[in-house]
Parts: sequence; C-alpha cells; structure tokens
Amino acid sequence: MNTTKKIFDLLIDLLIKEARSILNSRKRIAIFLILIFILAFTGWKILSNKPQKPQYQTAQVEKGTLIVLVTASGQVSQANSATVNTEASGVVSKIYVENGQKVQTGDKIAEIDLDLEGKQRASQVLASYQGAKNSLETAKINYYALQSDLLTNWKTYMDLAQNSTYQNPDGSPNTTTRQLPQYMSTNDQWLLVEAKYKNQENVVSQVQTSLNSAWLSYQQTSPTVYAPISGTVTGLSLQIGSVLTAQSNSSGTSTAQKIASIQTDASPVIQVNLTQIDTPKVKIGNKATLIFDAFSGKTFTGKVVSIDTIGAVSSGVTTYPAVIKLDTEAPDIFSNMTASASIITQTKDNVLLVPTSSVQTQNGESFIRVMKNGKMEQVSVETGLSSNTQIEIVSGLAEGDTIVTNIVSSFGTGQQQGSQTQSPFSGFGGGGPLRIR
Repeated sequence: MNTTKKIFDLLIDLLIKEARSILNSRKRIAIFLILIFILAFTGWKILSNKPQKPQYQTAQVEKGTLIVLVTASGQVSQANSATVNTEASGVVSKIYVENGQKVQTGDKIAEIDLDLEGKQRASQVLASYQGAKNSLETAKINYYALQSDLLTNWKTYMDLAQNSTYQNPDGSPNTTTRQLPQYMSTNDQWLLVEAKYKNQENVVSQVQTSLNSAWLSYQQTSPTVYAPISGTVTGLSLQIGSVLTAQSNSSGTSTAQKIASIQTDASPVIQVNLTQIDTPKVKIGNKATLIFDAFSGKTFTGKVVSIDTIGAVSSGVTTYPAVIKLDTEAPDIFSNMTASASIITQTKDNVLLVPTSSVQTQNGESFIRVMKNGKMEQVSVETGLSSNTQIEIVSGLAEGDTIVTNIVSSFGTGQQQGSQTQSPFSGFGGGGPLRIR
C-alpha cells in the first residue's frame, strides 16, 4: 500500500514537471498522455484497495399475532337482485313506481298500450293460459269422480271383508275363504280405483304447474308489467310515451327486454377465483376482508360460504370460484362491481415474528444473521407458520434480538454485500483504443 502511494506521488511530480516543460513536439504530448493513464490507473488501485465497511439493515424480533392470508379478486354477483322483464311491445302509458321505491311481489310497475304485434302475442299467450285453466278444471272433475268411486268400492270391500264368511269368530281374516273369486274381485276393484285416484292427484298437480307457467308467460306479454320479487326499484329508465319494440332471437322466438331491476335487502355476494395452490387452504367459514375499486380506503368484512371444487379452465389456467357473503347490508354495492378479497386461512397468537426475507436456508437448515456486540453472527433457527411478509420463529431467537435483514455495500443501497468493479478508463468516453502519434 505504501509503495503504491510513493509511486503515485512520484508520477504526480513527473506530470507537473512534464506539463511545465511541455513543448509543441508530438513526442512530449505522447509522453504526457501516457503519464495521465498511468496516474489514473494507480489512483484507482489505491481507492479500490481501501477496506469497505458494510452497512446493515436491521429489525427487532417481535412477539405478536401471525395472520396467513390468501388473496383473490372477483366481482359482485347478482344474487341479491332480479330483473323486471317484458315481452310486450307498444307505447308506455303509465308508470306506477320510481327509482328507490319499495315494491312487493306482483305490484304494478308500468302500463303499456300494445301495438298490433303486441296484441297478437298477448292473445296467443292468453289462449294458452285459458286452455291450461280448462285442463285443470277437467282434471279436478275426474279427481272428484275417482274419489267418489274410491269411497264406494272401499265400503263394498269392507262390508264383504267383515262378513262371517271371510272372517273368523275372533275377528281375524279367514285366509281360506278370502281366496274365493268374489272376495278377490271386490278387493282388486277397490285397489284399482285407489290407484286411479292417486294417479289423478298427480295429474291435477301437473296441470296446475302448467297453468302457473301459462300465467307467467301471459304476464310477460300483458300490457301490465309486474314486479317479480319484493325489493327496491333501480335502473328504471322508462318515460311516459317511451316506445318498446318487439324483441326476438335468431330463431324468431320472442325474447324479453329488461326495463328495470329490483334489489333485495340481502347482503351482497362476491364471487372470487382461487388458484389451484390456494384452493386447498381455504375452508367454508373462513373470515375475509374485501376492498372495492368503487370505495377507496374502505374495507368490508365477510366470510366464505361456498367453494366450487369442480373449477373452470380458461386458456389452460384452472380456477375455483369461491363465494363470499358480506357481514352487513351494503346498499351502495352494486352487481358486477370488482372486488379484491383477503381470506384469513390461519391465525396464531403470541408468537415470535421476523420478516420472511431475513431467513436464509442452506442444506435444508434455516438460519438468521444476528447482531451481537456490534458483530454479525449466523444463528440456526426453527421456523413455523409463515405469511407473505412474516414468519414464526419456534426456537433460536428471543424477543428483542436484533437481526440483519439486508447487507448494503458502500456503492449503493438495497444491494447484498459484494464487490463492484469498474474500469479505470471508463470515464474516457466509449472505451475505444487510444491512438498515440
């Protein structure tokens, strides 16, 4: 080190003398440039040989609660709302409600003066409804007739079964005489009517279902629009005089058009997509916190109520939908709003915690760098539960210990300890070869 410095001082003296005595000759200019390069190289060697003192970024071992989270994103589903649809076409003549108004199932929403196409469609559906109504009445008539036959045949059978010919003196059945044709015929007749009666009950139920379906279809085409469920009206944009045109699909079948929505008081439901790795960690009942893009800085709470373990594949990526229900009503949260969820899968209280980045692993053994008496030492540790940012220390450290989370070199921050080298000639522009004439 001292020898290098002496050479450096000597070169400076020579450079000064050469600069004083320099003339316009090319030879002296070449010598002068060579001395500059030698001086630069020697100075760089002196500076690079200086010992570098590393700087440490440290943290304290803390005791607290470790929370393990699974994050996912998704949207608010339409589980707490229904659409108000109609297949009617014509001009809106009356509006019975307004946005924000509470309605009950079956309340009138609007009245429409049907055009010719709307009247034709409504008449066809009304005819189907009337036909279903007539079918129900016919089914009921047959039901009552079979019920009467059932009672008559039952009375005939009971009188015969209790006759002394087919019954023992103690009241028990006479198995011998009950094999006679008269008894068996009467018994079979009663059982036949009973079977027809029970079958007719199913027929009446089926026709009733058809009638309900026909009525709902008629409501879709009728000039009066009704509320399908109870709740609060939203998204109603109709005005008196608005024209509703007939809608149909590619096959020519008429389709309904949406004119409003009705939102219930049920808590919103959010569907998020879990990855293959995270799905096994999440259980039904896990608590979750959610944030919405629409509400900056506001956090909502909920819990997982459903996990679809069948999953879905899109572009080669498999995801598993999970449904989270909010703990409280939130009328300002609307369908299809985007949300980010943090699902709490595990918690552990009163444990020693360190940053995850401070744990090093080598040959299957974990260790942490610890500062003791101003010096850094490596200490073997046993780790436990971990989150994205913190890890539990089971043994090896104590609360309050100072640990090293990062080693910073003297050439910059945020870099692990190591030497940085740079050419002493890099500052002379481009690093190309020097030509001396």
